[in-house]
Amino acid sequence: MQSLKEIVKKPETVIVDVRSPWEFDMEHVPGAKNIPLEEVMYKIKELKKIKSPIVLYCRSGNRSGMAVSILKQNGITEVYNGGGLGDMQFLLN
Repeated sequence: MQSLKEIVKKPETVIVDVRSPWEFDMEHVPGAKNIPLEEVMYKIKELKKIKSPIVLYCRSGNRSGMAVSILKQNGITEVYNGGGLGDMQFLLN
């Protein structure tokens, strides 16, 4: 089984920041998409089209954990909680 660090470093992995747009604008992981937690439900069809791993993160890991649960309940299986912004920056180094 691959570690989260290995998954995050794969070029095909999609990284999603589930924080609010203003938090995203202040600082985010390079290449991350911004889909705020409250919009995740409305983006399920779009996210189901992604055939590579999806790693979600937020400020602390709470919102990304909720988003992972929502996506798994809707049939998206290759989705991971990357934790907070600092955790993601650590994983990418």
